[in-house]
Amino acid sequence: MTEAKDERRPAGELEASVMAALWAAGTPQTPGQVQRSLGAELARTTVTTILSRLHDKGVVDRRRQGRGYAYQPVRDAQDAHGLTARRMHSELNRDSDRETVLARFVAQLSPDDERILRDLLESDG
Repeated sequence: MTEAKDERRPAGELEASVMAALWAAGTPQTPGQVQRSLGAELARTTVTTILSRLHDKGVVDRRRQGRGYAYQPVRDAQDAHGLTARRMHSELNRDSDRETVLARFVAQLSPDDERILRDLLESDG
């Protein structure tokens, strides 16, 4: 039982894979089409759940197609960084001790990333 849990993907990796498949397709995709483009390593029901969650977050639109839906990204692939930022913000909101979470995040930054963050915090924009 622990082996299956140890093999789970990091939070957000599945969403990122699904979004990459949608961006690559360039047209609305059904969960089955997304599943096939991901190499069918995921159950279609899992892909459907991920797409539904992305829809609830406002990241993808959906339209009726047959008995189900076809999904497409709200923004283009250029906004992949925006998806990552939203995931980071969501993770931060899950813990009530924001100061500790942010302190640990900053403590794990590389010197280059720390400099970038410092520059961003000090900039006017």
